[in-house]
This record gives sequence, structure tokens and C-alpha cells, in this order.
Amino acid sequence: MTPVIPSTFVLTLLMVIGLFFFVRASTKDRIEQEKLIAEQEADSLLTQIQQHFASRAYRITALNREANQITFEGLVRPSWFLAIFLTLLTAVGLLCLGLVLSMAMPNLGKLFWGLVLLSPLAGWFYWKGSGRPEQVYLKLDAVIDQGEQTQSLITVTAHRDELATLKQALNLKPCE
Repeated sequence: MTPVIPSTFVLTLLMVIGLFFFVRASTKDRIEQEKLIAEQEADSLLTQIQQHFASRAYRITALNREANQITFEGLVRPSWFLAIFLTLLTAVGLLCLGLVLSMAMPNLGKLFWGLVLLSPLAGWFYWKGSGRPEQVYLKLDAVIDQGEQTQSLITVTAHRDELATLKQALNLKPCE
């Protein structure tokens, strides 16, 4: 056996380990908290936020008027694109591993090509792990009156994609 095969095997094994952690990270929660400023009064802002989350299939699960807190809950649907992408990526990774193993152990070579059949497990793992209920916590912290302009300061704890969508939809700016 030439020294190229063991070194290629080590590199391929590292690639497969990285692929495993990449697939596992695809279902990880990415919850962030951010303070945002809106250029409007609290009542109209809360109405717009409720309409925004209602349009995204979220519903109010808790409302605390004294503390100005609202909790929304919705079901996050997995992405077909990401499930297929992870399956294809895993198929290529396992195909590479099978190729290197068949070169390293030629007498068992044909068995290693069967590793590719495990690739749909990556898509299944993503699909099962990412379809879950998601909560958004919103708190109206303060109302700042600057002359004729009223601003509302809100704290939102949500998935980073929901935060980005909310900021874009309602033209909210980060608090400096």
C-alpha cells in the first residue's frame, strides 16, 4: 500500500467528522435577544407586531399587561431544500469515504459502496429535529418622547431569522 492511501483516508475521515457535526448543527436553536427602537407609539407598534406574527402563523400564548410582555408561539417548519441538500452532501461524503476504504481494503471494496445508502438518514435527522414549536418573547421596555417624535424601546428574544424578518417588516432599528 502506498503512503498516499492512509493520508487520504485520514483527510477523508476528518471530512466525514466535519460533515457529521454540520448535519447535527442544522437542528440547533439559534435564539438571540435584541433591543430594538421603533419610531412609533407603543399601542400602534404592538398592533403591528401582533399582525406580523399572526401572518407568520404565530399565536399569543401569554400576555402580561403589567410588565408589557407578550409571548408568541408558532411551529417552525423544516426546509425541503435543506433536507435534500444535507442528504446530497452526506451522499457525496459517504461516497468519498467508501472510495477511500475500497482502495485501502480491496478485498472488501464493494461493501463500502453501500455506505451511500445511509445518506437519507441525514435528511431524516434534520427533518425530525428542526420541526418544533418556537417561542418569541417580546417586552416593551420604555417609551421615549423626543419632541414631536415618540419612540418605543422593545426587547425581543427569538430565533435570529425571526428577528431579522421582524426588523425588516416593521423597520425596527437596533438600540445603540
